[in-house]
Amino acid sequence: MTSTNNVQNTHISEKLRELHGALIEIVSVMNRPQRDEQMVREAGISLDRALFPLLVTIERLGPIGVVELADRAGRDYTTVSRQVAKLESLDLVERRGNAADRRVREAVISPKGKAMTDRIDVARERMGRAIFESWEEHDFNELVRLMRKFAQDISGDIGNDAGETEGEGGQQAD
Repeated sequence: MTSTNNVQNTHISEKLRELHGALIEIVSVMNRPQRDEQMVREAGISLDRALFPLLVTIERLGPIGVVELADRAGRDYTTVSRQVAKLESLDLVERRGNAADRRVREAVISPKGKAMTDRIDVARERMGRAIFESWEEHDFNELVRLMRKFAQDISGDIGNDAGETEGEGGQQAD
């Protein structure tokens, strides 16, 4: 029984290393400035590349506080605060007090910002369809299911001593 467990543990260790490498590759591709520029071009919008992932994150997760937004983006709070102010000046987001704690200011997508992220979604779908056009439907569905499961499990792991690895994770992908 011990030899079976050792073989299984070795196999899992190898696959975890392979999974980690694949995740690094995915995050690296998604965090490339050229990728954001391509998405902005495809969507036919005009938006500073540094503001792009923040706008998308606010639309997906908002209302969201600037501290959480900065943490998810892997950026300094003061930088993100200035960038959110820029998004607000462009009428793409609005800032408001948190319902539970009025001292906390949250960013929420504006109608103009939502129209912009809708265009981004159309461009993302067009680009995604090109990537997955040769995939079998079952494989694509399994990828989505397993990625959702992994995202839920890894999100629950943040802050737990057993799962913390300082310095890993990088910036948030769009």
